[in-house]
Amino acid sequence: MRLTAGVPADHPVPAAFVRAHTHPVRPELVPEVELLVAADVVALWEAMETEQGRTATDPPFWAAAWPGGQALARYVLDHPDVVAGRSVLDLGAGSGLVAVAAVRAGATAVLASDVDPFALTAVTVNAERNGAAGITPVGDVLGGEPPDVAVILAGDVCYDREMTDRVLPFLEQARQRGVEVLVGDPGRIYLPEDRLVAMAVYDVPDTEPSPAQPAVVRRTTVWRLP
Repeated sequence: MRLTAGVPADHPVPAAFVRAHTHPVRPELVPEVELLVAADVVALWEAMETEQGRTATDPPFWAAAWPGGQALARYVLDHPDVVAGRSVLDLGAGSGLVAVAAVRAGATAVLASDVDPFALTAVTVNAERNGAAGITPVGDVLGGEPPDVAVILAGDVCYDREMTDRVLPFLEQARQRGVEVLVGDPGRIYLPEDRLVAMAVYDVPDTEPSPAQPAVVRRTTVWRLP
């Protein structure tokens, strides 16, 4: 789940676009949730360029079930007390997998944050597909104060140094205010593991297996910010 730029915020992406250029899958680690993901990333990327009328600078990160997101979704479904009866921020929401899982686990309301309007539409479509009410897609939240939520779930947000430098102060500020913060990460080098507490570890296939390309399994940890 990456926080990446897509089409301008004033150019909303039609739900029909997401449905037309994806196909449904149930992630192996989270079969309770059905997601629309890219069948052909290159073809989807080209379609995104046509839709927005300019060259897309970022691949369709929203059209995949990232390992960190799968691990977080599995964790909250197995430990619903983390989110049940509480408000949640899904940071770097991408497809909306974690947001849907949080609702399934009893969250009262979920903000699904991503800066890519394609992702925001995908969140809405996937929420409807799974009957997950109470999810509100929102844009970039890192530039301001953490929203008024009880829990932040952040999957695969430390994928490079620049983003880590933005995300960590935001998460630490939220934690100082008493917000519960959980991070799902498949061993990226920028995550400061020495500042976190491991809560669970999963082996997550991060691609769909095929005869040409077997699934790559990632050892993925759910961390808590103490």
